[in-house]
Amino acid sequence: MLPEMRQMLPEDRRVWRFIGVVALLVALGIPLSVALGVQYDYTLTNVALGGALLGVLCGMTGTFAMLRGQSLLGDALSHAALPGVALAFLLVGREPFALLVGAAATGWLGAQLVGTLTNTTRLKQDAAMGIVLASFFAIGVALLSYIQGRADASQAGLDKFIFGQAAAIVQRDVLMLAAACVLVGATLFAFWKEFKLLTFDPDFARANGYPTRRLNLILSSLIVAVIVLGLQLAGVILMVGLLIAPAAAARQWTRRLEQMIVLAVILGAFAGGSGAVLSAVERGLPTGPMMIVVACSLVLVALLFAPERGVLWQLWQRRTAHQLTKEG
Repeated sequence: MLPEMRQMLPEDRRVWRFIGVVALLVALGIPLSVALGVQYDYTLTNVALGGALLGVLCGMTGTFAMLRGQSLLGDALSHAALPGVALAFLLVGREPFALLVGAAATGWLGAQLVGTLTNTTRLKQDAAMGIVLASFFAIGVALLSYIQGRADASQAGLDKFIFGQAAAIVQRDVLMLAAACVLVGATLFAFWKEFKLLTFDPDFARANGYPTRRLNLILSSLIVAVIVLGLQLAGVILMVGLLIAPAAAARQWTRRLEQMIVLAVILGAFAGGSGAVLSAVERGLPTGPMMIVVACSLVLVALLFAPERGVLWQLWQRRTAHQLTKEG
């Protein structure tokens, strides 16, 4: 066992050095953007900080969602949150906290429905998530249309939850996202061993008496909370991209969960913050979609250049092997 660990250590050190370089480059992004003429006024500061913090949250929770084969779960839950927004508006009006509570309620209900369909029927998980996604989103759109047609109420911008409205972010929202980062990070730290075992060997965890249902509930609740907090920035349709893309990019660079989650957090923060800055540099560019564009660009770079897994790396390895064969 010890020789294997010694062989792994140099690779681990290289990955940690790479993560450190990426973190340094991300930290240099702010002074570089200022040097390029970006002016951080109140709105841009809030949007950039909010996007970066949301990226941190997505990096932490999206890592577990992707590794557990639940990438579509984020899409299903974000769509499931839409009817909650509409119902909350019908009950209490456009009160931001009430809208978030409504979104969280139906999003959590959607998560439990996916689990129920998977455990009690012959439906596969992807089929259950597809059913929840389509049905809840259809209900949400129907409710939005109903609200829009009412004589005594206005839709009042509720359709912005579909595509996001980052410009409406204020300091209170940024503080809420910062508090969520602390709470989610503390929860993952407290249940790190359990979540790690549940992710890679759920049958072993169940056989050894771990409360797998409760752990699944905690993880799904964390994902629901992150999705609800991100609706205003990224919207229902695009939220899944920010949830999964940083983790997908980080996965190409490392094989260890600890390194993957740290790198996903850094990449998520970069995608969220830089997307906001790019949308401010060129007027007319929507913030939420720009965040997703940056996040997906990071995935593309990883797929091309990551050691051992990258397309270009594999082509170079094949070419090298072919040359050695010819010389031999």
